[in-house]
Amino acid sequence: MTTTDSLLERVKGPADLRDLDHDQLTHLAAEIRSFMVDAISRTGGHLSPNLGVVELTLALHRVFDSPTDRIIWDVGHQAYVHKLITGRQDEFGTLRQYKGMTGYPSRVESEHDFVENSHASTSLSYALGMALAKQRLGDDSYTVAVIGDGALTGGMAYEALNHIAVLQPPKLIIVVNDNGRSYAPTVGGIAALAHLRFDPRYEWTKKTIGKILRSIPAIGEGADELAHRLKESVKQLIEPGTVFDALGLKYSGVIDGHDIHAIEEHLVHAKSFDEPSVVHIITEKGRGYEPALNNEEDKLHGVGAFDVESGRPAKSELKLTSVAGQAVLKAARDREDLIAISAAMVSPTGLGFMAQEFPDRVIDTGIAEQHAVTLAAGLAMTGMRPVVAIYSSFLQRAFDQIVTDVALHDLPVVFMIDRAGITGPDGSSHHGAFDLSYLRMIPNMTVGAPADAEELCGMLETAWDTTGPIAIRFPKGAAASVPALPVAPLEVGVAELIQEGEDVLLLAVGSTVVPTVKAAGMLAQQGISCGIVNARWVKPLDPRLVEWAAQYPHVVTLEDNVTTGGFGAAVLEELSRNGLAGRVSMLGLPDRFLPSGSAADVAVEVGLDPDSIAKRVAETVQGA
Repeated sequence: MTTTDSLLERVKGPADLRDLDHDQLTHLAAEIRSFMVDAISRTGGHLSPNLGVVELTLALHRVFDSPTDRIIWDVGHQAYVHKLITGRQDEFGTLRQYKGMTGYPSRVESEHDFVENSHASTSLSYALGMALAKQRLGDDSYTVAVIGDGALTGGMAYEALNHIAVLQPPKLIIVVNDNGRSYAPTVGGIAALAHLRFDPRYEWTKKTIGKILRSIPAIGEGADELAHRLKESVKQLIEPGTVFDALGLKYSGVIDGHDIHAIEEHLVHAKSFDEPSVVHIITEKGRGYEPALNNEEDKLHGVGAFDVESGRPAKSELKLTSVAGQAVLKAARDREDLIAISAAMVSPTGLGFMAQEFPDRVIDTGIAEQHAVTLAAGLAMTGMRPVVAIYSSFLQRAFDQIVTDVALHDLPVVFMIDRAGITGPDGSSHHGAFDLSYLRMIPNMTVGAPADAEELCGMLETAWDTTGPIAIRFPKGAAASVPALPVAPLEVGVAELIQEGEDVLLLAVGSTVVPTVKAAGMLAQQGISCGIVNARWVKPLDPRLVEWAAQYPHVVTLEDNVTTGGFGAAVLEELSRNGLAGRVSMLGLPDRFLPSGSAADVAVEVGLDPDSIAKRVAETVQGA
């Protein structure tokens, strides 16, 4: 095999890597980077995280025997290279597409994938559980947790790290992929992990001095403890300790994450210990692709289809996220008490506009949603007006804090919830399918779901003067334009009656309003007359809904949330108190996790596109 051949095409599995020499590995790494840039330019995906872990991934699969040894990827969007070399090259054209290859490890896709780990800071807990189970079962294989890309800013990682230090399971290796970033540069004092080594000389010092001390009768059985203390003193003289060292974990020191030989050497050394150890790899996010390296905002972290030569998006359209961000900026100019908070996603949640103009009033907590919410509570208690901008699927990680730290105290915290409903390519873990349900049940909480950019800005304007907690959720969708700001506030609990009809009342909320209006037009051609209401608010509901519903033999609710406990359930509860429950049918997301794919494709699958809505409503009306 020569280095001029396509090595990547010959790699069908991890075993194919082990006979490659240094030159071939270098050539393969370059091939992989070229392949990923080309493939992701067509499908979109997480580009720069994967460009940074090429050598690390090759080294891991050369040193460990997957799937017997388990490699657990934290923030699984850095597992594309892992997918490439575990037999999924031919599927990359379907990356993040409907019924295609997912953008995260997938237990369905491969025996080499153990966790669909798309929410950060969980790998150490998974890995500890697996290592403990293997220990009990007498399984001598290794468990490797690869954590990084900002995941060590999440508190859950430290809970697990502390527990690992207590239980000391053998055959557990923690690889820290330290690229200094999550979406943006990693924040927090813990991001600087320090530089202590698990140099074999320290172990030699401990053992040698222990032998000498044990030979002295006056010391005897205390020799090992004295040797350990002396070794620790030597280490402290050379370098300060780290959090890993303080916990008693073996620690490698800093390793060049693009030197395969060095990585392999330290991984092999880590395997020699019969206790957990930490291998600290320094990688460069976006390595090998200049447009990513030159992008200071996010290094082209997550991208849609793009032009390979320039790195620019293949198409550019205004998103609701940007509209919300500009509305927040306008409010910040008028209100000095407005403070914005993000959990490692300032730009992706639209707060980049405010951060540029008021950097001291935008707080990035790192990947720490729980802390972000309680931080907002503290700010609100002390006279500030905090807005917490977090994706729907990530905010559910802070459910307890929303309940007991914000709502219990009835604090004026604004939750600006992006990626609500069907999100598309990011797949099952990222669809915002549950927020209406988990927010609606919370006392003191106001919940709004705007139908378009104008309503989004109006609800935000309402939120700035709301006395208690308020959540405004909106989809990952396009906007026609940015409304003239500020937009007039929308009165809480007041719906919009779009049109009256005779046969069926369609109560829609959020992103379902537009397809519902289209479906009503199709139904009119079939002779079915529809009344349409844009509910706007899920909590509180407009009390006129009961009056309107009483005028129709059928009421159909529509939402991009699971029907369990969501908007439809709220309507059903309200109408049941007035003897109208039997008229209600609910259309929403099914009781299962949704696939990857465009929002349009997924909407068709779950029956929330205009054609499906028209068909389902017609069946309801004609089946009476």
